[in-house]
Amino acid sequence: MPSPIPDDDGGASIGSAIRPVPTASLEWPASTWRERQQRHEVRVDAWISPRLKRRSRGHRHPVYDFLFDYYSYRPSSLRRWHPGFGVKLLDGCEDFGSRVGYRSDARGCVEANIHAWKPERRRFVPWLQEILKATAQRAGFFGCAGLHEWAMVYADGPQRHHDWPLRLSQSETDAVVHSLPLRCSHFDAFRFFTPEARPLNRLQLARLDAIDNEQPGCLHANMDLYKWGYKLAPFTSSELVADSFELAMQIREIDMRASPYDFSALGFQPILIETPEGRADYERHQRGFAAQAAPLRAALIKTCRELLSAWDDSPEVHPAVC
Repeated sequence: MPSPIPDDDGGASIGSAIRPVPTASLEWPASTWRERQQRHEVRVDAWISPRLKRRSRGHRHPVYDFLFDYYSYRPSSLRRWHPGFGVKLLDGCEDFGSRVGYRSDARGCVEANIHAWKPERRRFVPWLQEILKATAQRAGFFGCAGLHEWAMVYADGPQRHHDWPLRLSQSETDAVVHSLPLRCSHFDAFRFFTPEARPLNRLQLARLDAIDNEQPGCLHANMDLYKWGYKLAPFTSSELVADSFELAMQIREIDMRASPYDFSALGFQPILIETPEGRADYERHQRGFAAQAAPLRAALIKTCRELLSAWDDSPEVHPAVC
């Protein structure tokens, strides 16, 4: 179970456990899809309500707000329920008929419209399928010790969480970076390294090389399943997107506990990656997240494959697009 998400009154909102991605029927009556929609909204409200309350007060949470700031999906979008590709809503779905990205058939049934995306946007899907498959097929690497956050403040670099102290002095923080090899494989972490830290990394990463380097042991590669899920909306089911968000939330907690920052005042006890015991604890979490991410990644690959097949069979899509 993920940790409670504290609001600023000391309360908590509890997410549910990661569940297997559901296998959908092709046609759902209102009794089926409305129950799914309501369950999704209740689940997501537990995550977004503390965020909205904090924002209304001008407060920030250094751990959880990352999920709403770094990732571009708005809380209202996360809350909006989608059945996913290949599912028809049989009745009571007039509101869906007016939504962008949906279409109605002669019976009044509603489904996600594969023709709603322009060709230039469709070109994203083969690339996404390729990077997801490459990541899934690659052996996981579990020896990075979570040093990416340390490399972002190395050599007195700017602190993104400037309201929160480092656990160690600057010289001690730098010594940790020197004592453990930097072996980050995720470009979107590497690009935030200080200029002094980048040459220390085993790989000199570039965005165009991501397909060659992403691997399933990386915390951030697994967090990004949430991003890939919402970028495929409305063709991804909201259950899949929510499961990916929940996993990202769990990963974010461990990411920050293993960071050089001291968030113990918020209830996040540090994982001391500068010690053998701390590194073993971090690796244990890495392996657990890799196992949780695998079925979510597989579900996204399946969605990409189905979309590409549907566009290939569609007379409205030029073959060069797919």
